[in-house]
Amino acid sequence: MRRGQGRAPARVNLIGEHTDYNQGYVLPAALPYFTEVTARPGEGVEARSDIFGETRARPLGPPAGDWLDYLAGVLWALGEAGYAVPGARFTVRSTVPVGVGLASSAALEVAALKALRALYRLPIEDLELARLAQRAEAEYVGVRCGIMDQVAAALGRPGEALFLDTQNLAYRRLPLFAGTRVAVIDAGLPRRLAESGYNQRRAECAEAARLLGVASLREVEDPEAVETLPEPYRRRARHVVSENRRVLRAVAALKAGDARAFGALMVASHRSLARDFEVSTPELDRLVELALALGALGAKLTGAGFGGAVVALVPEEAFPAFARKIQAAWPGTRVY
Repeated sequence: MRRGQGRAPARVNLIGEHTDYNQGYVLPAALPYFTEVTARPGEGVEARSDIFGETRARPLGPPAGDWLDYLAGVLWALGEAGYAVPGARFTVRSTVPVGVGLASSAALEVAALKALRALYRLPIEDLELARLAQRAEAEYVGVRCGIMDQVAAALGRPGEALFLDTQNLAYRRLPLFAGTRVAVIDAGLPRRLAESGYNQRRAECAEAARLLGVASLREVEDPEAVETLPEPYRRRARHVVSENRRVLRAVAALKAGDARAFGALMVASHRSLARDFEVSTPELDRLVELALALGALGAKLTGAGFGGAVVALVPEEAFPAFARKIQAAWPGTRVY
């Protein structure tokens, strides 16, 4: 029987938080954890997942509120784009941690689309594939997201950062610093108000852009312009405008091989996320400070915030001791 296979990595965002839905710059990096999907011809949608240890199946139709929605969603998105795909039977294997903020849903969507592309010989380039994956999640599953996660899953390579302009999807791959390791620190912090808080921040950014007379905060060239806004729009816009500048400076630091400058920008990003964007928590703040005290060159929350994980840049030779000390100081923490 014919089959198609697809593979996509987890991602962590090094810097550039809450800028993607403002048409700004982001700098994610792929991690060496992968979701692999095999697709075979079928009607409707059926999938066996080793993550959930179960098989689910149903006809194509509206979402049902379970994990199968992500696979039904990519089939729906292909149909909406004019590709005649009747359905598929999927097998899903993954080493991507779920619920940590490493974009496990994007990895699943992109791996499934790559498998369907191979199975049905669809003429889809990787960037279009990322757009289809985002449409599946935003319009079918109902999770309002920017496109960073899907592009990182479609184009990212472990050992490299992906500098992405979300306004036009221009991208550039950049090697990470030699002798360093990107560490993800998951203390199991619950994401309090993550969905409602995320949607509120999106709305606040949209209102700030409206008040400034621009289509998106990406278009704000003068940082002083945001200081005329009423609260909380002033602080929300200040974070986005300054974060875009930090991403550009981080790219320059990568090119120059200056890991310490890069780390300092990560810390500045976290402080802006905590103070101006107000998406950190006391626990995330303490975890960032702990990582810095134990030798990280830089650390910040990663993802939407309101809980979740911390990303840190750590000297490679120091990583084993760093991970042990983190786990000793904060029992139950996982360091990837």
